[in-house]
Amino acid sequence: MGLELYLDLLSQPCRALYIFARSNNIPFEFKRVQLMKGQHKTEEFRKVNVLMKVPALRDGSFTLAESIAILLYLAQKFKTPDHWYPSDLQKRARVDEYLSWQHANIRAKGSKVFLSKVLLPILTGQPLSAEKLEFLIEDLNVVLKQFEEKFLQDKPFIAGSEISLADLVALVELMQPVGAGYNLFEERPKLAEWRRRVEEAVGKELFQEAHEGIMNIKNLTADQFAPELLESFKQQLLKQLLHK
Repeated sequence: MGLELYLDLLSQPCRALYIFARSNNIPFEFKRVQLMKGQHKTEEFRKVNVLMKVPALRDGSFTLAESIAILLYLAQKFKTPDHWYPSDLQKRARVDEYLSWQHANIRAKGSKVFLSKVLLPILTGQPLSAEKLEFLIEDLNVVLKQFEEKFLQDKPFIAGSEISLADLVALVELMQPVGAGYNLFEERPKLAEWRRRVEEAVGKELFQEAHEGIMNIKNLTADQFAPELLESFKQQLLKQLLHK
């Protein structure tokens, strides 16, 4: 049995894995797990990841959860070019620093904007108030400023002159609010140039292919969700948006 990646490309971490594996010619079987259909809740998938979340990896009898752990596993197993996860101690520390910071910052704030603009109106029939949405966007703007000033600075990429796992993880997260209609690159030329460099480094066609679903997410309707999951999705969503 070869390498299997269990992914839904509507998920940011899944896109990072898909792009990384494809751009490095890592052979894998793409096992699509449709979150909206509840395919991550099946007993079959539970055998791969007891946490019932994507992404997940199966490599023979070995299984692994958590996107960052999977990215590091792939980088080391397949000996991908050094720039992805540098052997230089300080460059690697820069990658680790960003990967440690991003989950509670870029990911958390970007996801809330996406959820409030796309999923909330579908699942509750009510859009978030303009005032609350503005609050979430301001929260995102704060961490975007931190990203530019602390992590990007005046470098082409987070760890220096070449792309790393940190850049890929960062950009797929930022595309989530973009898919929801908030173009955060529009008034940030430094960020827009960095985005262009990252896309070119992994291949623009591959990047666009991976993001096709999320860039068309506004066409999503309630009937695309498994009916039995609608209420649980709604409760999870409200909990996330109400949690400061």
